[in-house]
Amino acid sequence: MIPTPRLAYALAASAALIIALGTVIGAAAIGVVAAGYVVDSLRLRRGPELTRTAPRLLQRIHPSRIEISTKDPVASRTRLRQPSVPDLELGAQTAEGSLATSIVAMRRGNHTLPPVVVRSIGPLGLAARQREIGDPHQITVYPDVIGAKRIARAVATGTFSSVGWRRKGPIGIGTEFESIRDCTPDDDIRHVNWRATLRTGRAMTNTYRIDRDRDVVCVIDSGRLMTAPIGVHTRLDVAVDASAAIAHTADALGDRCGVVAFSDRILRSMPPTRRGANAAVEAIHDLEPRPVESNYEVAFRAVGRSKRSLVVLFTDLFEEAAAMPLVDALPALSRHHAVIVAYVRDDDLRRAVTSPDDSAVAPYRAVVALDALAARRAAVARLRHRGITVIEASADNLPAAAVGGYLSLKQRAVV
Repeated sequence: MIPTPRLAYALAASAALIIALGTVIGAAAIGVVAAGYVVDSLRLRRGPELTRTAPRLLQRIHPSRIEISTKDPVASRTRLRQPSVPDLELGAQTAEGSLATSIVAMRRGNHTLPPVVVRSIGPLGLAARQREIGDPHQITVYPDVIGAKRIARAVATGTFSSVGWRRKGPIGIGTEFESIRDCTPDDDIRHVNWRATLRTGRAMTNTYRIDRDRDVVCVIDSGRLMTAPIGVHTRLDVAVDASAAIAHTADALGDRCGVVAFSDRILRSMPPTRRGANAAVEAIHDLEPRPVESNYEVAFRAVGRSKRSLVVLFTDLFEEAAAMPLVDALPALSRHHAVIVAYVRDDDLRRAVTSPDDSAVAPYRAVVALDALAARRAAVARLRHRGITVIEASADNLPAAAVGGYLSLKQRAVV
């Protein structure tokens, strides 16, 4: 039991009675106060009834509600406190009698909301008791599926404005190899099979099956570089959000979507599947970055060479030493697939260079930022020189920018 301020005031008043009216009256007053404290303590032995309504599933950065109420016929006053955890933000954490507040998850994955702390004050106000009531509450946080579906709906209805996207019918020449036949005057010279022509002594051309849909594979780097924070996000959180947007857009367009997540090894893998957005989100919603160097060759081997696909790689190009293995490994992938490399723009580096700062360390900070930006520009230039599409966007805009790159290549029949 916890003594209350009222108990302290009552004991102080009893001490004053001893001084003013004598020991007998003061001792009687102290006895009454002590008896009241015992009564309150006995009444508070039974805990209050508590009801907590909290979501089991959340989507990152989208608020939901928590409601907590108590029923305690004994206590004169009950105060509630819902402890938080670092990745779950609560609007209000304390209240009298009942608590209704918002909860926002900043990180994906599985989180545990602690039990509610209840402080009950006895009917006489002389004793209080504080205890945890209820069990820990498990919450599973998914990526921003609401934003992903919003982008997919805009694409399907023709209101997506990242590129001049207009949904078209099937592309006539196709992209999936079917057979080799003799050339005719109307054939596209780009499809001439020169090896078969030299071998047979007559002009031969490739024919392709008309593709009504495409394969899209989101490859998510989960190595050490993806642990870096971008505001309230991590790079991996933003990459998973963007992958969800691409998966739902692929569903809206009738394409097949798969995912591969990797660090120094393959962490998750799902082959391209029709209507596979929900399965893709389920596969990657609890990804966590690992403090290891990323092995791009392992990831690219997992993509395979079976059918030409659009491969969207979400990674980071912050360090030149880390970007060079990617630059060296990508040509093997880009020979068989169309490739997009997408990463989050680091606005802190730009501010370190452009923002006025009179502190003594500002020049050194600017030099380091300039070196990092120069290394990133060099890596991007090498990728683009090898025919790789590179997308750089802020954390809030990367999902829409990645979908825009996907639609641009699809519209140009690159994939």
